[in-house]
Amino acid sequence: MARLFEYQSKKLLKQGGIPVPAGEVASSPEDVRRIAETIGRPVALKIQVWVTGRAGIGGIQFADTPEEAAAKAGQLLGMKVKNFIVERVLVEEKLDIRAEYFAGVVIDDAAKRPLFIFSPVGGTGIEEIARLHPEKVARKTIDVLKGFPEHEARNMLLQVGVKGRLLPKLADLLTKLYQVARTSDARSAELNPLVLTADDILYAADCHFVVDDYAVYRHPEFGIEIAREFDRPPTELEKIAYNVEEKDYRGTFYFFQMVEQTAGSEKYIGFNGAGGGGSMMSMDAVLNRGFKLANYCDTSGNPPASKVYRAAKIILSQPGIMGYFASGSGVASQEQYHSARGLTKAFQEEKLDIPAVIRLGGNFEEKAIEILQTYLKDIPAIIEGYGRDDSPEFCAGRLEELVTKSGGRRYEVRPFVETPIPEKAYVFETVTGRISFDHSKCSACQSKGCVAACAPKILKIEDGRPVLAITPEEAGKGKCTECLACEIFCKFHEQDAIVIQLPIPGLKEYRDRIIAGQDENQ
Repeated sequence: MARLFEYQSKKLLKQGGIPVPAGEVASSPEDVRRIAETIGRPVALKIQVWVTGRAGIGGIQFADTPEEAAAKAGQLLGMKVKNFIVERVLVEEKLDIRAEYFAGVVIDDAAKRPLFIFSPVGGTGIEEIARLHPEKVARKTIDVLKGFPEHEARNMLLQVGVKGRLLPKLADLLTKLYQVARTSDARSAELNPLVLTADDILYAADCHFVVDDYAVYRHPEFGIEIAREFDRPPTELEKIAYNVEEKDYRGTFYFFQMVEQTAGSEKYIGFNGAGGGGSMMSMDAVLNRGFKLANYCDTSGNPPASKVYRAAKIILSQPGIMGYFASGSGVASQEQYHSARGLTKAFQEEKLDIPAVIRLGGNFEEKAIEILQTYLKDIPAIIEGYGRDDSPEFCAGRLEELVTKSGGRRYEVRPFVETPIPEKAYVFETVTGRISFDHSKCSACQSKGCVAACAPKILKIEDGRPVLAITPEEAGKGKCTECLACEIFCKFHEQDAIVIQLPIPGLKEYRDRIIAGQDENQ
């Protein structure tokens, strides 16, 4: 799920006909002064962060003049709140509040329908309201085919004592809130508090919207960078990783950066799980050995080797880690040799020099372990592969021993360099990259083993050279599964004539900045 900031949510409400306080979002004291002058009366300044209880931490301030507003904004901007650095404040007219209410729409997963909740008691969380005033909470499950007509909103309001001239006003606002929630694909949309002012006007004084991550693509206007429910803005590396996942739905690649700085005496490692439950068990195993996670990553659902490769390259863009640990479910249905090939290509390119323990339990685990043992024996790092019969605890213990033997070596990020495609090479596009064959080298190949290694059977030998057995259009639409088998075979058994380029937009620039920082610290 993806959260919206308050100022974004209020823009949706305003478009949907729900009154919100006059105001704008600002990122500097000068902007705050200008907005306060435009409003022309006392204002409220509200930090834009994904946390509750902003008033209690000084994140909501009031000012009577533009000068006072600018001065207070200078104190709020740059303020650290949990995992946030405050970059924006919402400047709004200060309301003269007479009463506060709670109104919200949330998807009820058990009922598989939207659930509308209203209470004439607002200002605190609905859980607290329900605990202290259960009789003052009204609920209505909504039939999405019928919608939420005004008469149903009135009936719900009557349950909690709303009557008189307020009843039609609130009913109209609640029906509009449901419509805004539905058109914005919100998993939850809360107004808390919804207020009635002294001049008898209803305003959404504060609001919280969470959008269904599967619907984010329908709403580019929201500017959501990552369709996940973070408790902080995404890091640059998370944005790079999400760009991979967003453009390739074959399997899952979830990447969450636990810490951006791994310096010091802490034993940080790169973590690559596969499958929720198995990943949690594996994470616990390494944590119990005194390690800390630089990141949490999950590559499951039978991702192609190219996706695992990109995951490994992103994990290895974190300086200072002391090891690489990959472990997930012991009975995974995915073909584990895909993961093994992706890791092999990444580790080879990185010339990995920190220990890696890879547990690939599941289908074809023996072949996966053989790939790791065969093709990674000549890099500086010690790489150990294990299967379903080796527990996460055992594998974590092996990583601990290897890290100790390595003397606590910490990983230094390398430049991201793509192997160039030779001139006059035979080239075709894949779903997310391109493959080239240097036919000048292929003439010396004795086995033509790249064709045999290609499980999808998209290659053939023509005039003694490998070419596509399908059209380039078919290869680019997915017939080439990016299994990396042809490249690995050719590199280690024949002429090293195949180059598979798998771009990762933004990673080169990111690594260049990390490397510059490494050099400064030496």
